[in-house]
Parts: sequence; structure tokens; C-alpha cells
Amino acid sequence: QVQLVESGGGLVQAGGSLRVSCTASGRTFSIYNMGWFRQAAGKEREFVAAISWSGATTYYANSVKGRFTISRGDAKNTVYLQMNSLRPDDTAVYYCAAGPLIGQGMDVRHINYWGQGTQVTVSS
Repeated sequence: QVQLVESGGGLVQAGGSLRVSCTASGRTFSIYNMGWFRQAAGKEREFVAAISWSGATTYYANSVKGRFTISRGDAKNTVYLQMNSLRPDDTAVYYCAAGPLIGQGMDVRHINYWGQGTQVTVSS
């Protein structure tokens, strides 16, 4: 079993920055890729960014490309999402995910493990 724990969410003004983190514990050897999804109130969960196990390959949703950066820690069991130039429509619960890379990122239907989520609120 793998546990994913997010941290770092909060309230920020539009144009500001925030970094969320996710640390994996348990049978981490089975984790190949990690990523972030988000779910705004009343909307479906959507892909944000993903990174391969080695950290060599990253993928981003078009809506965050150029503003968000995903990275892995040296121990490979931690993943970060640096969010810059935040906008009110970035407001959502952000979920850490572990699973296979599919297409140009990760597929919400094919995630092995989810974190509990962390709220990010961007005020205008």
C-alpha cells in the first residue's frame, strides 16, 4: 500500500505564487510516475501536471503550461508543484496522484493512488 500526503495549499492573491508538495510512503518502489490533478467546486477532476520516475519527462495541461512547474525531490518519493501567476480559475482542491503515464500526461481513470487533497484558493 502507498500513502500520498499533500501539503502547502492555502489562500493567495491573483498573480501570486504557491508551492504544494506530496510525499509518498509505503511501498514506494512500485510508484513509477507522479502527478497532480485538481477539482474545482462543481467540476470534474482534471489533469494538471505529471512527471516521470526519473524526473526527465514532464507533462502539463495547456491551462497551466508556462505558469506551473512540477519537479521531484532527490529521494524520488516527493513531488512538488510550483504555481506562479495564479488566477482565480486555478482555485480547486489539488490532488497528488501516482500511476502510469498515458498519452500526454495521466488519466484520471487510471490512477493507482490518490492523496487526500489540499485546497488552493486564489482571490481576485
